[in-house]
Amino acid sequence: MTAPTIATRQQHLASRLRSLDAASAVALTATLGIAAASWVLALWQMNGMAMGVATGLGSFWFFVAVWLAMMAAMMLPGAAPAILRRARAGGGVRAVPRFVGSYLAVWGLVGVAVYVVYGPHGTVAAGAIAIAAGVYELTPLKQSFRRRCRESARSGFEFGLYCVGSSIGLMAVLVALSVMSIAWMSVIGVLVLAQKLLPAKAAIDVPLALAIVGLGVLIVVAPSSVPGLMPPM
Repeated sequence: MTAPTIATRQQHLASRLRSLDAASAVALTATLGIAAASWVLALWQMNGMAMGVATGLGSFWFFVAVWLAMMAAMMLPGAAPAILRRARAGGGVRAVPRFVGSYLAVWGLVGVAVYVVYGPHGTVAAGAIAIAAGVYELTPLKQSFRRRCRESARSGFEFGLYCVGSSIGLMAVLVALSVMSIAWMSVIGVLVLAQKLLPAKAAIDVPLALAIVGLGVLIVVAPSSVPGLMPPM
């Protein structure tokens, strides 16, 4: 191989790397920008709707709009590494909208299921759901979904399925406590983000699971002590 050929290939590689870096920067900026805008939208939509376990969902289309804004706000920051991998793997920035759209579509289907099964409920039901969610955090199934959610996925739909399996327990806690609560949405959003970005460690995961179980017990025995659980008088 001649020197000019080697130099040409090196220039082509350098150009390719610059293109990938630019695509990654655009994809990351767009992802975080959508997440930030979704937080603003969700806060506006949910303002004044939190009624603890007595929270109503409103009409179907209203709830779907709120839920999609919530999912974009809570889930996209943690999905950023997967979105960047997808942009680098092929298609560049053009591959991102389909990946993000199919990922959020999976969470949209979860929202439809929530709307179908949800209803204002008592504190015992909320506590039982929280206890079950805490136990789920310790199961091999949860750990398998969490590991797959952190790994590369072939499509946004596949990635969404893994991440739903990983975060469904935490989302169940949000729905049980007060699905329209900005405060609880923020807490659950931080936990979901941490679990997507940080490797599993028993020293962190076990105390968290026990804390969720403890929260469930507290909801049952002393519901008035849990912020935002009881409807305001």
